Amino acid sequence: MPIKYVPFFPDTVEGQAILNNFVRTRRALNYKDNDGVYRTLQRGMPYFELEKVESVGNNPKNILIRGECISACAFLKERGIKIDLVYIDPPFASGADYAKKVFIRRNPKVANAIKKAEEEMEIEDLKSFEEKMYGDIWNKEAYLNWMFENLCAIKSVMSDNASIYVHLDWNIVHYMKVLLDEIFIGYDFSEIVWICGLMGAGPIYPKSHETILFYKKDNSYFKPPARKGYGEYVRNSIQKDDGGWYYTRRMESSGGRNYLKTYISTNSELSKEEALEEASRKRPQPAWSSWIGKEDVAELYNNDFGVGTYAFTEDENVGYTTQKPPTLLNRIINASSDEYRDANKLDRMVIADFFGGSGVAAKVANELKRNFIHVDVGINSIQTTRDLLVAVNAEFDIYEIKDGVNLFRNPTQTMDKLAKLIPGLQRNTKGLSKYWFGKLNDSKLGMIPVYIPDLRDHTQRVFDKPIANQLVNQELGELENVKKVVVYYIDLDDKKEIEQFIKEQNNTEIAVELRDVKQVLSETVIDDIVEYKAKEEKVGYCIEIKKIISDRLLQKIDEYNQKGLAQPSKQDDEQEEENGNGNGENGETGQAEKKKKKFSPITISKSGLELIELVSLDCTNRDGIWKSDKEIKIDKYGYVIEDGQKTKNFWDAKIRCEKKPLRMKVRNIAGDEIIIEKVKLQ
Repeated sequence: MPIKYVPFFPDTVEGQAILNNFVRTRRALNYKDNDGVYRTLQRGMPYFELEKVESVGNNPKNILIRGECISACAFLKERGIKIDLVYIDPPFASGADYAKKVFIRRNPKVANAIKKAEEEMEIEDLKSFEEKMYGDIWNKEAYLNWMFENLCAIKSVMSDNASIYVHLDWNIVHYMKVLLDEIFIGYDFSEIVWICGLMGAGPIYPKSHETILFYKKDNSYFKPPARKGYGEYVRNSIQKDDGGWYYTRRMESSGGRNYLKTYISTNSELSKEEALEEASRKRPQPAWSSWIGKEDVAELYNNDFGVGTYAFTEDENVGYTTQKPPTLLNRIINASSDEYRDANKLDRMVIADFFGGSGVAAKVANELKRNFIHVDVGINSIQTTRDLLVAVNAEFDIYEIKDGVNLFRNPTQTMDKLAKLIPGLQRNTKGLSKYWFGKLNDSKLGMIPVYIPDLRDHTQRVFDKPIANQLVNQELGELENVKKVVVYYIDLDDKKEIEQFIKEQNNTEIAVELRDVKQVLSETVIDDIVEYKAKEEKVGYCIEIKKIISDRLLQKIDEYNQKGLAQPSKQDDEQEEENGNGNGENGETGQAEKKKKKFSPITISKSGLELIELVSLDCTNRDGIWKSDKEIKIDKYGYVIEDGQKTKNFWDAKIRCEKKPLRMKVRNIAGDEIIIEKVKLQ
């Protein structure tokens, strides 16, 4: 249970309007189960204990938090921390699962034998598999209620002159615009169209852009960059119309007769150069592009549309499907924040991303000398951001919200793992509604439906009377030939009170058994096994990793291999073509099929060293907060990143340090970490 609940809104005097009293808001949220939103608002934000797990450098105002947005906001509000600029890129309610590609490293023993260390493998040749990062699970109604709570929590920690950018796409942006209008009443609004390329085909028009909704107050910092000077393409097409106004041809037909006019000046008294200079000083239009193409095309979009945001390079790519380019965040942070809050330059502005993902917002904020707060529920997000910030010498603290839920990497993977941790549980049972997670079979009682709260949806965290009411007065009545159900919970308002409520309200003969899901979750994390040899040398200390055993990764790799081997190979296609059974006329296969490669399974050495991503040594603290005095990270090509600095050296399975190592942390390629609490020297 939370330590306490922190109010979303400040205490109000009698008659003062607060957000959850607005009639318009209630109408805007007139969806199924929206009463739960108001119960949450009335109860407040759950405030849990936070544990500082690592400290990098000495700037406690820069924070990484592993946990849910609403709980992180409770912590910030309790600490009196105010946010000056919010950028969030939440799930898009698309129904898709988002994954991160996990690459198998080179085995150090093999890497030593490679003569040309600078020779890199092509990215297509690297062995890899995918791991789910999170599932976009919501329907529109549930998503909007979920986002309403999160946005109320975010607003509660925004300063009086803060602004917010909300990054969305066509799936939900129109609904969210209505929701945001209700929450940020009195704010100025602007819509930014981010042209991010043809991202996918569609039955009508392909998706070519995403939308960023921007809300600010009159006193919010806002200083967008001036439009850059026009390029030669535009300059050469400048003409005057009959009224003497300057315009440029935007698009011509094949006959050269039809075109669209874009006016750059309506002052007929100006010369052509004066008109161009005047137009350059105007505010940039809210259409930004990430096109990469020929220089003249890039220049055209950069200057005419005031863009200057391009896609990220291979070096910047951290493997997140939803990663946004640093130039996009650079533009936003520069436009809506300054380095300091006041002229005395005593307090830096704070930039926050509550769905932090790849950590680009935190990295750019640090580069622009702002303080940053990064929040995400997934451990891979925290690790990716942590490594990204270490590489640029940022200073920050890492916290974990101790909410009693022992997550395995992220909520999506934890839900998948739960099905395997409950003995006898069967998923996807016919005849049961989606309310039920699965079923158990009992020789005496028959089928026992099982309910488990969705860890991806924090609104299901507390099992209270309204949720119990749905159970007994809706779900139980729809069950046939069922004698018992099992209901797992994360938190209970009052167990005796809930049990009494269920007993009084249950009009069926079905028994309800309550179980604590945290007892099951305690088994989700089983540490890898690491064998090593540590010794003192003439200068400093050396630890050699001899072996790592990761049952979870080996199972994942085995699943990948089994799936790949079951698919038709290129040889099968060629044989089919010879037999005249191809996809095209006369047995010819399509071009895409001809390029298909024969599946090559992933093989792991006996030492398993290619499964290691990071090794860190703590030479300062014997327990408690982690202090990384020396660390190496192995990138996907097998090269060593030493204390954040890239090298062209392959890892030799060793890590060296000047001080005596007290503890060692080893992270595998999927993000699982094991801490060896006491390093034993030979």
